[in-house]
Amino acid sequence: MLNRIGLAAALTFFAAVLLPVFAVSAHEYKIGAIEIAHPWVRMTPAGATVGGGYLVIENDGKEPDRLVSATSDVSDRVEIHEMSVKDGIMTMRMIPDGVEIPAGAKVALAPGGYHLMMQELKKPLVQGERIKGTLTFAKAGTVKVEFAVEGMGGPKGSAPGAPPMDHSMHGMPAN
Repeated sequence: MLNRIGLAAALTFFAAVLLPVFAVSAHEYKIGAIEIAHPWVRMTPAGATVGGGYLVIENDGKEPDRLVSATSDVSDRVEIHEMSVKDGIMTMRMIPDGVEIPAGAKVALAPGGYHLMMQELKKPLVQGERIKGTLTFAKAGTVKVEFAVEGMGGPKGSAPGAPPMDHSMHGMPAN
């Protein structure tokens, strides 16, 4: 009887504590001194031609590195963008030289700031799916990743208070 109780307690502990750790670990990537946490994209409606990609990059090294490019299997190209607001006006621009990841620091690609812009989507991004891609760093090299397709609100626990990104106009003709 005691062994059954001990086994039940051990299984409960494993399920409650260790499984979430394994699940998180399964969606993190490492190349050299660079660690990538939870790459994700927001679901898109049918007909959308762009999608935004987000993740957190940590550089555990003693030298800075730079995210210089990215790819995805669901878009013709991926650009690195920055959104900012100055004097009440929101601007978005491509960052052709990529994003620096300082030594010993974390950089978030998140709604409202740096992000990946997947251009010319080949299909809608459907919540619950995963899409394959790569991230290339100037020093660490290229790492294969999978982006989790999240709902419109993003993953639970993401950037508290961050405004949702609206990329619906990127694929629209200018007036």
